[in-house]
Amino acid sequence: MWVRADRRAAAGLPRGEIRGIVSVVSWFSSQAAAVWLLALGQTLTYAGVYYAFPALLPDLQAATGWSVAELAFGPTLGFLVMAALTPFTGRWVDRGWGGEMLTYAPILAAVGVAGLGLASAPLIWWAIWAVLGVAQACCLYESCFAFLTRRLGAEARGAITKVTLVAGFAGTLAFPLGDMLGRALGGPNALIAFAGLMLLAVPINAHAVRSLRRMERAGGITAEATPGVLREAVRRPAFWAIAAVFGMIWLNHGILLTYVLMLFADRGAGAGMATLAAACIGPSQVLGRLVLLFQGARIGNARATVWSLVGVVCASVALLSAGWWPLLIFGFAALQGAGAGLLSILRPMLIVDILGRRGFGTISGAVAVAPILASAAAPSVGAGLLHLGGPGLIYGFCLALGLGGLAIGVGLLRRRAAD
Repeated sequence: MWVRADRRAAAGLPRGEIRGIVSVVSWFSSQAAAVWLLALGQTLTYAGVYYAFPALLPDLQAATGWSVAELAFGPTLGFLVMAALTPFTGRWVDRGWGGEMLTYAPILAAVGVAGLGLASAPLIWWAIWAVLGVAQACCLYESCFAFLTRRLGAEARGAITKVTLVAGFAGTLAFPLGDMLGRALGGPNALIAFAGLMLLAVPINAHAVRSLRRMERAGGITAEATPGVLREAVRRPAFWAIAAVFGMIWLNHGILLTYVLMLFADRGAGAGMATLAAACIGPSQVLGRLVLLFQGARIGNARATVWSLVGVVCASVALLSAGWWPLLIFGFAALQGAGAGLLSILRPMLIVDILGRRGFGTISGAVAVAPILASAAAPSVGAGLLHLGGPGLIYGFCLALGLGGLAIGVGLLRRRAAD
């Protein structure tokens, strides 16, 4: 390679410049670049398929004349389809198809989001969301994390942290962009614009997948599909404990996020303060992940999990206490964001630590059903709680969920340490 470089230098291109070009090209072919590119691809996909809907909800309601319930049933249906398919997509990752899903499913997702912009009736809207549930199961976090774990082995935690670190800004991208596009184009046309943005993820993911596949899997281990691995896993109490912990925490998180502005107002915060505090949740997720990224060698997965669960519990306490001092809603935002943000990274790592790497994609997909269903149910559960007892019932219920998740998590990790 340097012989060719010398020839080019002789032709007039400085050798230092050639070395710089070679270094850049080498970096783009490296594992680090592949991980950061996957992170970018996840950001673009989440911005379009996950955040575009809430970012454009007022514009969509104004343009269609449909009720909020009719519009919101679409994402709920998508979550339900995603939950049903995630165990299968995990199995497909184990069989070596993860790269194909990450490469091609964003195309289906982009076509689906564009289709939402053209939907002329609620029934069509719901049908397209069901298709989007298939795409989400194939190309969002679950499949991405399973692919990275299969490819990188013990190095996967750092890679997953980087992916979530960048993808945590998907909402930061989607909400201002949605506001601008919604004002300029209207809600339906803005969805079509988001679909165009999502298509950028296709070549980005394709390059990342090719780069990772060219490298030898960490430790030289090939994680092949193993018959009966899920049947063995579900016989272990640890499987159900992990599913319970993350199901309870994701139900807590989903309810609080869905009604966060209403709850902040109930605590005495003005509209400006409530909006500012809600906007702090996303950056707090990123900050929590940064701490894990730079202190990961000192913090084990078990300790980080306990701290994150404690953070979620303390967040509910802060929100409950904000009735006496409204500024505590900022403490809630920081604790809830950091706790939930860290737990999204730690779930695949706990599965590996406790249930093993064998058949990881299949097992991880099955565990993920609980938090996905919790996310789908959160708006309806929250609405029921408000109807039955008002915001006070939400505070108590979410605190109970956090305490339950913490108790189960601590018991699980203590039992593992004893074993």
